[in-house]
Amino acid sequence: MNSESEKGTINWLDFTKIEMRIGTVISCEVFKEVRKPAYKMNIDFGDYGIRKTSAQITTLYTPDDIIGKQVVAVINFPPKQIANIMSQCLVLGGLGTDNEVTLIQPERKIKNGTRIG
Repeated sequence: MNSESEKGTINWLDFTKIEMRIGTVISCEVFKEVRKPAYKMNIDFGDYGIRKTSAQITTLYTPDDIIGKQVVAVINFPPKQIANIMSQCLVLGGLGTDNEVTLIQPERKIKNGTRIG
């Protein structure tokens, strides 16, 4: 049995509770205060505001690669303290064989705040 099936099945109502939305990265810089290499970012989610977060995406991306890109993030997790910032969303990506993260992005520009569903 693989790890995905061990986590169990969710129902439609469970899925609809997850607020995955499109946002545009408006700032990105090296997060010097954390143990594992990461960036701290501000992401514009339109009507849902600008949110701060941290992401361990330094293997495949530089800050200049990320600024201006649209990403998918979960915006309804409770805030989480990460070093000296309060993370307000979770940027989504695929994990490669060496745990490098490839960001999930829309294939064309779309309005910030658009819900994924």
